[in-house]
Amino acid sequence: MVAAIMGFLPSHLGFLRKSSCPSGICDSMVLKQRIRNRRVGIFCRQQMLPTNCLYHGQKDTGSLKVYVISDLHTDYAENMAWVRRLSTVWYRNDILIVAGDVAETYKNFVVTMSELKHRFGSVFYVPGNHDLWCRREGGNYINSLEKLRALLDVCAELGVETSPRNVNGLGIIPLFSWYHKSFDREKDVTGVRIPSLEMACKDFHACTWPPELSNSDVALAHHFDMMNEKNNSAIDEVHKTNFHIITFSHFLPRQDLCPEKRMLFYPNLPKIIGSDFLEARLRSIHSKNGNGSACHVFGHTHFCWDAVLDGIRYVQAPLAYPRERKRRMNGGENWLPFCIYHKGFTNKVSPSYWSEYYSKNKREPDNTDLAPWVARFYTR
Repeated sequence: MVAAIMGFLPSHLGFLRKSSCPSGICDSMVLKQRIRNRRVGIFCRQQMLPTNCLYHGQKDTGSLKVYVISDLHTDYAENMAWVRRLSTVWYRNDILIVAGDVAETYKNFVVTMSELKHRFGSVFYVPGNHDLWCRREGGNYINSLEKLRALLDVCAELGVETSPRNVNGLGIIPLFSWYHKSFDREKDVTGVRIPSLEMACKDFHACTWPPELSNSDVALAHHFDMMNEKNNSAIDEVHKTNFHIITFSHFLPRQDLCPEKRMLFYPNLPKIIGSDFLEARLRSIHSKNGNGSACHVFGHTHFCWDAVLDGIRYVQAPLAYPRERKRRMNGGENWLPFCIYHKGFTNKVSPSYWSEYYSKNKREPDNTDLAPWVARFYTR
């Protein structure tokens, strides 16, 4: 969906292209110039802690390996080319977990998933917000739920898994989800003019929903969470036959998987990234306290992440946008797809920028003093 190191404004945040913001900070040319002016300082800082040293896994064929990736965004030609460059030999016996945001258009979605299925023994998928955009579909779908059904149908045709499954002693459980504003419980940043969610987030315009569902409350998040109920029996079977379990979603299950608001160029980002329903559901699967055999994979924010919180390992491995890789804001592309399981879970967390930062620095959710790079952004 979004984000990059130190909160760089992503293309999905629509106000980069707006010019009607009363404060003036939303003018496209002004924003782009400010970003250019600060480019050297910001991106050199990220390169001090690159993420391209993440454990990639061995290329042997002797045991099951599980790779993860999110936010493929193959509507970008560079990203589609990256998918097509993946080996057609290395991964034939392996599993790939795709944590949403494959492509905005149905056509590119089908092409991408076909390419991945050609390369991996098994592919698992959950939908992201970009996957459900309808704006470029020529009126082919009444709403985003109808497009979701079309995506799930074509996954079934291609042999892409969207339901829980046991694979050689490993349980893999996709979890449907959507975000809600009340997910954000940290203190709001004040004193600067922050664009509204409706102005900043394209989902409010590119997705369409039935009248009873809305991004303004928890209705959408609850609706998507309830989609998981049909898989309860399959989840029970996973529990009976597997010790190691990987759950995965597109959205975030907890707010501390995102940098604090004061670190972000768009401080209201936490209001459009996660779901409390999701954390409750994955805890019901992995147990409240988690264990060494529990892992949850997510996407959406484009922040590389690898951390253990309350007994569960949380991992994000995004391909993200081409410009983010070129500026090495998420470690580039050479470490992807990320191997999370090889003869068991990989035994140490990886040095992703922000998760490593919070392993050494206490989170301060009530601190609204803007980070220097954010303060400069809003005061110029």
